[in-house]
Amino acid sequence: MTVYFIGAGPGAPDLITVRGLKLIEKCKVCLFAGSLVPTEIVEAAPSDALVMDTAPMHLDQIIEEIQKADADGLDVARVHSGDPSLYGAIAEQMRRLDEMGIDYEVVPGVPAFAGAAARLKTELTLPEIAQTVIVTRTSGKASSMPEHETLEILGQSRATLAIHLSIRNLKYIEETLSPYYGDDCPVVVIYRATWPDEQIIQTTLQEMRADVRAAKITRTALIFVGRVFDAKGFKDSELYSADFAHVLRNKGKKKDRTKTKSQAAEAE
Repeated sequence: MTVYFIGAGPGAPDLITVRGLKLIEKCKVCLFAGSLVPTEIVEAAPSDALVMDTAPMHLDQIIEEIQKADADGLDVARVHSGDPSLYGAIAEQMRRLDEMGIDYEVVPGVPAFAGAAARLKTELTLPEIAQTVIVTRTSGKASSMPEHETLEILGQSRATLAIHLSIRNLKYIEETLSPYYGDDCPVVVIYRATWPDEQIIQTTLQEMRADVRAAKITRTALIFVGRVFDAKGFKDSELYSADFAHVLRNKGKKKDRTKTKSQAAEAE
């Protein structure tokens, strides 16, 4: 048997990958993070499959269910939200499976920040504005931050920030980032991106706390910070510039790649 750690995407059921959905459709055991994974996704499991919400379960209980499936020779769809490589808590599960000699694979998903950017119709990297995206979080009850990854350090980059799991730390975010980004720096807070009850707050570092408080958002939100969110007169990318030559468009030095098949055959 094999355990498949599957990224379900940010929320909208149709944002799961084709590979992930096909695996859910065939696995006879489906363990899913019910607080963040839409039920429509796990409804694709076989009608006789064991489908369990792991939200109220601890690690030992989850591993116990996987051991039972292993004993019965049944594949397991272990479904997480977003992309399992980001804040997915899969590392400790895989470590246990390694110790037990149980095979597993990881199936990537659309990460929350990508789903949120799509809803905003925003490119997170713009020429001469920002060419770096930092995916991070702040310290919380579940885990603290390594001392070399604090916002005091990361903020000095002035890169586009995608801050997860931090909606309760807005005062710290504002006070720490304002010296680097400015009080008027654009902030976008997205609650449950791509879900039917999605909320989007477009604000600034200075107004962020008041706006979020007014919207009564206390969990499951992503915080974007960066100048890309109000950039208007940014420079066009060189990628599609008529004056920019590269290996696939090299100012006539290479053969014209737009030739038809018949033209290419005649040339031979």
